[in-house]
Amino acid sequence: MTPVSLPDALMSRFAAIVGERNTLREASDLAPHLVENRGLYHGTSPLLLRPSTTQEVAAIMKLASESRTAIVPQTGNTGLVGGQTPRSGASDVILSLDRMNKVRDIDPVANVIVVDGGCILDEVHKAAEKVERMFPLSLGSQGSCRIGGNLATNAGGTAVLAYGNMRQLCLGLEVVLPTGEIWDGLRRLKKDNTGYDLRDLFIGSEGTLGIITGAVLKLFPKPLGHQVAFAGLNSPADALKLFERASTLCGSALTGFELMPRIGVEFTAKHIPGVRDPLETPHPWYALIDISSSDSAGTAQTMVETLLEQGFEAGIVQDAVIASSESQRQALWHMRESMSDAQKPEGGSIKHDVSVPVSHVPAFMDEAESAVLRAIPDARICAFGHMGDGNIHYNISQPVGADKSAFLARWREINEIVHGIVLSFGGSISAEHGIGQLKRDELAAIRPAIEMELMRRIKTAFDPAGIMNPGKVVVS
Repeated sequence: MTPVSLPDALMSRFAAIVGERNTLREASDLAPHLVENRGLYHGTSPLLLRPSTTQEVAAIMKLASESRTAIVPQTGNTGLVGGQTPRSGASDVILSLDRMNKVRDIDPVANVIVVDGGCILDEVHKAAEKVERMFPLSLGSQGSCRIGGNLATNAGGTAVLAYGNMRQLCLGLEVVLPTGEIWDGLRRLKKDNTGYDLRDLFIGSEGTLGIITGAVLKLFPKPLGHQVAFAGLNSPADALKLFERASTLCGSALTGFELMPRIGVEFTAKHIPGVRDPLETPHPWYALIDISSSDSAGTAQTMVETLLEQGFEAGIVQDAVIASSESQRQALWHMRESMSDAQKPEGGSIKHDVSVPVSHVPAFMDEAESAVLRAIPDARICAFGHMGDGNIHYNISQPVGADKSAFLARWREINEIVHGIVLSFGGSISAEHGIGQLKRDELAAIRPAIEMELMRRIKTAFDPAGIMNPGKVVVS
């Protein structure tokens, strides 16, 4: 669809802020920025701007406010709900933070790092590593996703169990408001009770209230001991039992507990180069257990060995392997982090990013499987995720030989089934991916009227002109 064009004079004014070299107008240059990661959303835009400073972002937003031009912030374009994709048929201007990618400061004594909103997550990891620290957010897309987007979606990942999601990993923000005003909230304080917490308002707002141009993030000491184990199990119920034991035995040293089905391991070993099944015989389910000790390598080793011994004695663990090197630890995590990509060669996949209380994970899995297979008897359910925090990526691959388009046409129908079960367990239809365009209408349908009204009031207060990432999360 051809976008509604902006006046040439207005586009020239926008371009003058960042320079023509940092202004994209050609269709071929814009194309990669108009498609959501899974191809669910295709937008239109006449212009993409690449500012290099917070002041340039502010100037863009001031002009956008005056001219009532819609702005869509975009960082790594790795989002999975269409939050970073411009609307189809509209003249939304994309504001990319890819040039704002610097580490501004790092303080290993205070355990903080200050970065631009466009800083790539992997670069934050490397900067922390240089000063013997770690930043715990770990995502499969960490080589391309950027901190502004991580914060805007309140990203979770595999280490939430021990360290929390991005809201818990951030101390302060710098934000450009839709009016072009700059809020400098780059505070490095762990204790600051001076009024409303504006930081938490912007984190998870998906670019609908402002543009995150800078952040103060928490760093942590590197663990002295790190160990990973992979265990074969009979059921999610056994995984829950093992998780209970792990929590009791390891406490805060338990930094990851991932649940994976047999079909997920098969897909990954089949389609991801270098991945193999770590165990000699197949099992219906698997747990990936990550233990990090601030004491010593010996402590981490003892913890994982004791946990598995208890699991074997209780009949919970059927087989297991403990990584004997850093390369083996990375290989086990690579298998887990590649599981979503491994579904792509198997055809269409209907996705769900949901969470339920941890104690209800097995019951949810059983009930959801029965309901999905009643609707699509030959569907291949590949449900995996963060058992330790109840976040399950309930993905469903098309039946073998099925028509992909016909299968994906049932996306909303299957979402309604799965999400209905999630809500019956007191869960959430979006655990870490956000709302974006994909779940906007569903959010309005399931949340109390007063909650939606409060969201609209906040949106209107921050963005009276309605120009900040319109059509996402909540419609004002």
